[in-house]
Amino acid sequence: MKAQLVLLPLALLAAGCGDRLGRNETGGGSTTPPLVRAEEDPSLLGNASVPVRVGEAGQGFAACAARGTTRDRPGAAAVAPVRGAPFDANREIDRLAAGTEFFICSRTHDQRWFGIVYPRAGQAPETCGVAAPVARRAEYEGACASGWVASAQVRLVSGVPHQLAPGDAPPIMTPAANSQ
Repeated sequence: MKAQLVLLPLALLAAGCGDRLGRNETGGGSTTPPLVRAEEDPSLLGNASVPVRVGEAGQGFAACAARGTTRDRPGAAAVAPVRGAPFDANREIDRLAAGTEFFICSRTHDQRWFGIVYPRAGQAPETCGVAAPVARRAEYEGACASGWVASAQVRLVSGVPHQLAPGDAPPIMTPAANSQ
């Protein structure tokens, strides 16, 4: 009985030895055809589209809680590419000239990309509708353009101007009276 137990694994091992088949050759075991790639395989990242979200900071804050401009650095490109998704390999949908202002609405987790909303040529920033709070987080669907820029190409600008209805006066801040 012990001799049979020792001979069985050796017989199985010997049965596995033999001529090996080359890659993509079928030996009767698999009926899956070999993978043949097309000459041009477009990248999924290049055609991806990731919408910019507004309201990330919550209901008590503006839909886009920050503003920025493109950096104007010596020796750097005078334009900042706007992409359809936060990836270097993604397609370029627009270009912003140096000093162009825009709203920063969202960011990637690694802070390398900003989701921005910006007015088109000849359009007033107030028409974007992102300076006031929104009820909930959502994809931006306003009148302005949106996309993604690399955060390294952005200079932050303080504050977001609040939108006022025509004829409304801005609130007047009075200093507290000094009591001595």
